[in-house]
Amino acid sequence: MGLFSESVVVICTETGQPQEVQWKGARYTVANEPVRWFERRQWWVEENRAPIGAGAGLVDHEIWRVQLQPLQGGPNDGQAITLDLVRHIGSGRWRLLRIHDAAPARAVEPDEAA
Repeated sequence: MGLFSESVVVICTETGQPQEVQWKGARYTVANEPVRWFERRQWWVEENRAPIGAGAGLVDHEIWRVQLQPLQGGPNDGQAITLDLVRHIGSGRWRLLRIHDAAPARAVEPDEAA
């Protein structure tokens, strides 16, 4: 797994859930139900003060884990990839946070299937 911080374009459903991702010139569709959570960030490193009531976006990052399938003609030869994306609540901008390595598929030996 690698840690990153680069811009990506995310197209969302009406409810705000990622549906399509554009990254490094390729387009991907979200293959499975994405998972969302929030992580605390070290806001005091970047900000002088935290105004009262300014929690969302200042204190927490909204993070989505998405499994992506390349659209036709995309890279990875049809292999799904899993990314963690972070959305900046104030600006709506998306950034790639993590790339997860998928375990390669392994053929089951005949004696293992029993």
